[in-house]
Amino acid sequence: MEVELKNFMKVWVSSTMSISYCYYLSTRIKTGVFRLLSVLPVCVLFFILPMFSSSVHLSGFTAFSLTWLATFKLILFSFDKGPLYPLPHNIYQFICFTCFPIKHQQNPSSQIQFPKWIFAIRVAIFGVLLHIYEYKQYLSSNVLLVLYSLHIYLEFEILLAPLKVLLSMILGCDLELQFNEPYLATSLQDFWGRRWNLMVPAILRPSIYYPVQKITERKMNNDQARFLGVFATFIVSGAVHELIFFYFTRERPTGEVTLFFLLHGVCTAAEGALKRTNSVRRWKMSLMTSRLLTVGFVVVTGGWLFFPPLIRSGMIERLCNEVFSSGDFVKHTFSCTFGGFATNL
Repeated sequence: MEVELKNFMKVWVSSTMSISYCYYLSTRIKTGVFRLLSVLPVCVLFFILPMFSSSVHLSGFTAFSLTWLATFKLILFSFDKGPLYPLPHNIYQFICFTCFPIKHQQNPSSQIQFPKWIFAIRVAIFGVLLHIYEYKQYLSSNVLLVLYSLHIYLEFEILLAPLKVLLSMILGCDLELQFNEPYLATSLQDFWGRRWNLMVPAILRPSIYYPVQKITERKMNNDQARFLGVFATFIVSGAVHELIFFYFTRERPTGEVTLFFLLHGVCTAAEGALKRTNSVRRWKMSLMTSRLLTVGFVVVTGGWLFFPPLIRSGMIERLCNEVFSSGDFVKHTFSCTFGGFATNL
């Protein structure tokens, strides 16, 4: 654990220096291709840095923050688009908004709020979930699939919610949530566009969806252009997830994750096209039914294509083991620190 933490710190010192270079040098270069060329070496570095950690959590966080978010944000920044435009007020904001899944709250509140009870409930559920895994040999594959889906969601929420509050206090501004109760999604468009991992669609829309739609509108009608825009967005998302899975497993990609996002891209695009037809507009479905169908489709297709590479590589077990070992490491560190302090007294 100590070696992993040292490597993690080195990675983030390197990334902070690289982003500082982008702030001080690239901002003095004219918007466009030349600024893009100036940030490309940093983007290449961000594809390499996750390889310096064997921890699933640490390499995953690095890959998500740098390879995924920071790379796309810097490319958009080269053309004065995306979350880094307009330019943040200082370098500290620039570094944080580049690395982390955060953006300014459009309608800021008067004070920073942290949902303590909701967070405590999620932590408690996650703790119970970890202990349930000890009896997974007695559970059906369908039950395990639901537990794995819940695990991924809770890990994101538990790790990102405190980070959001901390960064809000450091930066002195309100930040938007990363998740918006995805289990209440009433459609695939609602799930992927307005509830799940909101920083990702915020950078994929200006980088992939809008350019593809604008280009294809020249030769196609609006519906076809929207369909291709959505499809291209999910293709890129699938390819990046495939890369992140490689960082997790260090095994040759199987293409299953890409197929998962291709399937959801087609279904999401088709769903949007159907909603624009008169017959579907007149047809109303209850919220409960639409939520069950949406979440059920995500979970079932996830069990078919998304989770198998993770299960085969033993990543789920490694996630659990790292949570327990991290807890033991923190307890040992605190006991040694306070034990030594008490001895000196």
